[in-house]
Parts: sequence; C-alpha cells; structure tokens
Amino acid sequence: MTEKKRYTDEELEEFKVLITQKLAKAKKDYETLKAVISNSTGNDTEDTSPTFKVLEEGASTLSKEEAGRLAQRQSKFIGHLESALVRVKNKNYGICRETGNLISKERLRAVPHATLSIDAKNKQL
Repeated sequence: MTEKKRYTDEELEEFKVLITQKLAKAKKDYETLKAVISNSTGNDTEDTSPTFKVLEEGASTLSKEEAGRLAQRQSKFIGHLESALVRVKNKNYGICRETGNLISKERLRAVPHATLSIDAKNKQL
C-alpha cells in the first residue's frame, strides 16, 4: 500500500471547520485585548477616587503592557491560522515542510497551524 501524500477533501474540510472555529475565537480574544489596551471598556482606575488611582496606576500600566504582549502574540496566532486556511484551500495542508510526509491528525487537531511533524519539530530542539 502506498503512503498517502495528502489528506482527502473530506479530511481537509474537517480541518477547515476546526481552524475556522479557532480563528473566530482568536479574533474575539484579540479584540478583547485591544479593548483592554485602549481602555475602551471604561472599567479602569479612572472610574474610582484619586486615592485608588495612585495605588492602582502601576498595576494598570503593567496590565496594559502584558495585554499588549498578549495581543501581539494573538495577532501572530491569527496569521498562522489564516495561513493554515490557505494551505487547506490549496490542498497542501498537513504536509510537513521538512519531511514532505503527512503530519499526524492528532497533532493537527492540537496545533492546527502546525507545519512540522513531531519528528521534524523534535529535530529542531
């Protein structure tokens, strides 16, 4: 029996649904982080008395910095998921970029934007 070189259209559709769901959640999370950074929610120390504002200012700055880092990471994740959708459309999704073999379904379900098989990833470490 010959080894499969790509996933079937039905399998690709399954992955497309998974990626689309993760992408929608990632975009929602990204918008939440952007709101924290821009303070558009209105639930900050500016809503409280000046005494609390002084005490909370450092924590607020730290929180916005952390939210900024998380937003940046989330944006990168969104880009990876969008690239994965392009690979699904081109029917080359799930093919390891190092070995040319199929990445296991289990790995793709856990990390749907993966471009390396477990073996190839471990060789990098």
